Amino acid sequence: MLTGYHVAVIGGDARQIEIIRRLNEWNATVYIAGFDQLNESFTEATDLEFESDQVKKLDAIILPVPGTDDLGQIDGIFSNRIITLSEDWLRQTPEHCQVFTGITNSYLTDLMKKVNRTLHPLMDRDDVAIYNSIPTVEGTIMLVIQHTDYTIHGSKMIVLGLGRVGMSLARIFDHIGADVSVGVRSTKAIARVYEMGLTPIDMNQLDEEDLECDILINTVPHLVVDQHVIKQLPSHALIVDLASKPGGTDFDFATKRGIKAILAPGLPGIVAPKTAGRIIADVMCRILKEKVRKENVHE
Repeated sequence: MLTGYHVAVIGGDARQIEIIRRLNEWNATVYIAGFDQLNESFTEATDLEFESDQVKKLDAIILPVPGTDDLGQIDGIFSNRIITLSEDWLRQTPEHCQVFTGITNSYLTDLMKKVNRTLHPLMDRDDVAIYNSIPTVEGTIMLVIQHTDYTIHGSKMIVLGLGRVGMSLARIFDHIGADVSVGVRSTKAIARVYEMGLTPIDMNQLDEEDLECDILINTVPHLVVDQHVIKQLPSHALIVDLASKPGGTDFDFATKRGIKAILAPGLPGIVAPKTAGRIIADVMCRILKEKVRKENVHE
């Protein structure tokens, strides 16, 4: 339970709806902004008035998964209102106020340092990323089925990256029956791919690797699916890039080759926003409770 906690949820997508519901279930006092089109649905939440004393009560602020843009503006699909996270406003929050976001950028990171508030980029956490890999894999399967005219079973597939998402992708597509190769850089990762019964590809020597496949899935957040890689793909191949914008694919060259390439970051919020919202809410709750526990121990 979060009885006595004051939490502001600002902007976002359908994931934030589930977060608000969970906070209400845990008896927190919830303030919302950026949900003008849905406010009537949240009878237990209070509109956040930025010029009021509400800010002085906040124990936590929850931003959308993308955080803010480079000007501090917060996006949301349920309002046309522009909300900017400013230094002056944040300085009015209590010193213990914590700010939660999915990912951060230089503006948000620098702002938190200026106002001396704790920032939690939740997508950097192993637990959140691993939980999120479940709806990410399901969403990827959906995209592959929608955009191909052949079965996953028996297809030759390459997954680039063996991180928290890449490992789940490789394992599940192998179970479905695809012939999976995994692009990695370290000898440790090569050994792990071998142990999984899959075929390792050394990304340090891509020029020497056979990269022809039916489906290529990229999880690496910098350009790796370049012209050399795309030239090896057959015309029927599908590229699904799961890296954050702008992705790791040369989309212009893929278009010139007539190869379908899809940039699909943030799949959990698209295919399973309820589950994705619960993941964020549960982890945030644990962080808040852990802080209180530590403070009580030191008293």
